[in-house]
Amino acid sequence: MKPRLQEKYEKEVRPALFQKRGYKNIHQVPKMEKIVVNMGVSASLEKGALEDAAKDLSMITGRKPVISKARKSIANFKLREGQAIGCRVTLRREVMYEFFDRLVAATLPRIRDFRGVSPRSFDGRGNYSLGLAEQTVFPEIELDKIKRTQGMDITIVTSAPTNAEALDFLKMMGMPFAEK
Repeated sequence: MKPRLQEKYEKEVRPALFQKRGYKNIHQVPKMEKIVVNMGVSASLEKGALEDAAKDLSMITGRKPVISKARKSIANFKLREGQAIGCRVTLRREVMYEFFDRLVAATLPRIRDFRGVSPRSFDGRGNYSLGLAEQTVFPEIELDKIKRTQGMDITIVTSAPTNAEALDFLKMMGMPFAEK
């Protein structure tokens, strides 16, 4: 069974964008390719910090995170080459649509004083990134079991060639952008 948002994309969003933008081919219409969720953990924290972050990330996404290691040693940051500095998960296909649905419908509205996400966080190639200050806004996380609050970065990679096309696509998919 297809996720709700994937069906919405195929039945409503894709035809609407095809008409609005005047594409010549249906494959030119922007689509979500992947969502990358990243948690950076300070190298100076105690040893259990990375395991806690990985456990929280696996609860949020439903996938086992990959541990990121430092590529170079940087003395000013007390960082050594090969030291674990974070974890990330890449979501594709049905899991990506399910996560995006939960992010838009349940998680973002739970942020205190939420007025929409910034429409200026595109990278110039149609990809959107947003940062969350703490993982407790996700309904999967139990507040009693949290040892430390941890922020995360969420990057939504689309096939849109420009920021304007990606903005239209994400608005139609239900992303709550702040008004100017």
